[in-house]
Amino acid sequence: MKKKWSIALLTGVMACSLAMSGCSTGRETSGGNTMTDQEAADEVAALIDAIYVQRRTESTDEQCTQAKAAWDALTDAQKELVEGENADPDYFGRDTGDASKDDPRNQDNIGENEILVVSFGTSFNDSRVSDIKGIEDAIQAANPGWTVRRAFTAQIIINHIQARDGEHIDNMEQALERAVSNGVKNLVIQPTHLMHGAEYDELMEAVEAYRDQFETVRVAEPLLGEVGTDATVINDDKEAVAMALTQAAVRDAGYDSLDMAEEEGVAFVFLGHGTSHTAKVSYSQMQTQMAELGYNNVFIGTVEGEPEETSCEAVIDAVAQAGYTRVILRPLMVVAGDHANNDMAGDDEDSWVSIFKDSGNFESVDVQITGLGSINAIQQIYVEHTAEVINE
Repeated sequence: MKKKWSIALLTGVMACSLAMSGCSTGRETSGGNTMTDQEAADEVAALIDAIYVQRRTESTDEQCTQAKAAWDALTDAQKELVEGENADPDYFGRDTGDASKDDPRNQDNIGENEILVVSFGTSFNDSRVSDIKGIEDAIQAANPGWTVRRAFTAQIIINHIQARDGEHIDNMEQALERAVSNGVKNLVIQPTHLMHGAEYDELMEAVEAYRDQFETVRVAEPLLGEVGTDATVINDDKEAVAMALTQAAVRDAGYDSLDMAEEEGVAFVFLGHGTSHTAKVSYSQMQTQMAELGYNNVFIGTVEGEPEETSCEAVIDAVAQAGYTRVILRPLMVVAGDHANNDMAGDDEDSWVSIFKDSGNFESVDVQITGLGSINAIQQIYVEHTAEVINE
């Protein structure tokens, strides 16, 4: 009896493996046909790619819902097969924290005075709460007579959060329309962007289209303030950011001072995004600022490698030539999102932590995955920038 059962089982397994549509792992379509695992995964990948766009349309809400429903219908094995132009299993599958802790700040009943905090955005829930919401909360606490609302400039990120977590965040047009429909008279816009770069320019274009619908519109400075003309130009904002970021990094590394870390051969590398925009000089200015403060073991890098001296290879060479044997990588970014988790600290061979380790120049390479927005002193810089335009 046992032998017959074994033969029957083996026969069933062989039949399953020979079937074109797989055995019980396929998904039935509306026409009654069974999709293979790869076909089911490809369908979801196409739905993800359709919402991985920077333009919102009348179909966006429905597309976000469809993509999530199709993902939920996959088996665990099928989810691992999802691969598209921008789609992968992490789009829905990666755990980035609890989205319910966030506040999209898309409520109405704004009142006459609004502070619209505009961010590029991040789909990493924990970072959105600690970094972006942290800044928004600080600005709200400092301005009880004003209502703080939120806008993201990255529709790709808005769609990701909406599809995965069901959280609806306004883009710039939606946020400005909300302000108009709520009868806002005085609008202050506080960008959380690092500098006067491409995202800031796009923000200003959006604001200009609505400027005549408010009594007053004022736009506050981004984090690093005015750009300046060359690498030697620094200002109070850059100094404050340099000091706040370095102090936080030194503390998180377990040192009492930067000098103590330097004595042990430790260098800190602060990694920004990088840009081809003329504002890229801001990164060079931050390196100048570190030197002005006497922070000899602090180096500035960028994911995009622009400007050139901030490329990964250039920074590795600079750190090694300076004689430092231990490295700590940390974001020079408002949020600790995709760039911090993947480009800086990811397991892939092209991440900064992997390249630094593979260089063979250092005894140890560690990472601190923490955005600027979670640092209280950084939040207060934004508060001050907001106050400057309110008090004009």
